[in-house]
Amino acid sequence: MDFNDPKFKEIFFAIHSDMPREGPGNEASLLRALSFMKELAQDPCILDIGCGPGTQTVDLAQHTRGVVLGLDNHAPFIQDLDQKIAAHNLGHRMLALVGDMTNLPFRDRSFDCIWSEGAAYLMGFENALKNWKSLIKPGGYLTVTEAVWLKTGAPEPVRKLWEEYPDLKDIEANVEIIKSCGYKLVEHFTLPVEAWWENYYTPQEERHKVLRSKYAGDPEALKIIEVSQMEIDIYRDYSDYYGYEFFICRVQ
Repeated sequence: MDFNDPKFKEIFFAIHSDMPREGPGNEASLLRALSFMKELAQDPCILDIGCGPGTQTVDLAQHTRGVVLGLDNHAPFIQDLDQKIAAHNLGHRMLALVGDMTNLPFRDRSFDCIWSEGAAYLMGFENALKNWKSLIKPGGYLTVTEAVWLKTGAPEPVRKLWEEYPDLKDIEANVEIIKSCGYKLVEHFTLPVEAWWENYYTPQEERHKVLRSKYAGDPEALKIIEVSQMEIDIYRDYSDYYGYEFFICRVQ
């Protein structure tokens, strides 16, 4: 699928607009990650990179006492986050920004924590870790999720699904990258299966049903919808082969 194709863009955003999340994750996993960050500043300044519509960004603000900035390059997602900030009366300590994760407009040592769920891959995991490190205060945290192989011998449908991300590695290889970039690995854990479904794949499947009806006479649109559904079906059948790992890292 070509993201520059107008029809693909139309259907992609029809599927993904007004969704709670743009990747696997849930509040319980966020809280588990925070529980390992025992020396996080009492009033931390946190940057959520690639925040999407910002469900986890708001969760971060609600479960910490500091300032939380959400950054994404897709303006409609930032509009979604702005609405969430207003709805939760968090405007006094939250800010939503349109920006490029590869060219962040912040001074070195600006943040007690950089948080990023399912977005570091856009730069490449290692590249993201290297580029973001200078923005974190000494003793601060980098907390990220990254897609990983959970076991070897993945069947062909799984291998084909991940062809577009040839850098997909197992957990141990990513741990070595973290250490080579100069971070201390505090803890890591695999996102539970429910973190893929409750606010990500289940809402997508409901949206697919609506869009199949709307685009019933448009074979090109229906094909794009079915490719999206195929990703979900592959996870349903083969979730033991791949997942997302939460890595809690610290700048030494």
